[in-house]
Amino acid sequence: MLHPVFLMAALSAVASGRPTADCAKPPAFFLAGDSTTAIDGGWGDGLLATLKSPATGLNIGKSGATTASFRAGGYWSNVTQHVKDNVAKFDTYVTISFGHNDQKDTSGISLAQFKTNLITFANEIKDLGGIPLLTTSLTRRAFPSGQDHNATDSLHDQRLAAIDAAKQTGSTVIDLNAASLAYVNAIGKTAAYTYNYGDGTDTTHLNEHGTVVFGRMVSDLIIRAKPCLESYFVPNETLSNAIWSNQYA
Repeated sequence: MLHPVFLMAALSAVASGRPTADCAKPPAFFLAGDSTTAIDGGWGDGLLATLKSPATGLNIGKSGATTASFRAGGYWSNVTQHVKDNVAKFDTYVTISFGHNDQKDTSGISLAQFKTNLITFANEIKDLGGIPLLTTSLTRRAFPSGQDHNATDSLHDQRLAAIDAAKQTGSTVIDLNAASLAYVNAIGKTAAYTYNYGDGTDTTHLNEHGTVVFGRMVSDLIIRAKPCLESYFVPNETLSNAIWSNQYA
């Protein structure tokens, strides 16, 4: 059952990515991204936990990665090899989610180069017969003093670059940034901080609870973008209803 949309910001810019091929076969999801996707601190394993056989997936997110270092370190070639190995049997989806590290001055990556790198990633996946899902960055849960329902929109430019990269490549946008920012603003600082990693002061990465919540958010966003995939996800109506009605989950 598809859930109604209460976070209107989450509905931005969905382009069709190979619509005639989608859902011809069971899906396989390979997750490319930085630490906000990766195992131990990201949403990726929360997404994979929602999959139902014969759907499958693998989290290849890398802590500290930029769009440049992910390729230079061999992680992107790992992603593309999995696409090659699985595309005959599965509709092979690749979530591509970067920005947290690319935006740092020390990265040496301009906003224009960031977008170009995303475009290159998406085109390479399409050329291999896969389906790229340009996934905007998970919001940081940083609230200015006295603004407990107004988290800093620190990844605004990276979000727009990812959306533009999707438009230029005919790919699908999974607008996690808009959805997660709207959600943490709705529930407020105190509740949002219960998802913080480690000692509770890390407002970028997720603890196990946050991984479950935001992994579900991503799976719901994917289903909205690709409704034919719904049967491959284990539903959790209680959690989904809480998220999309702006209630703490």
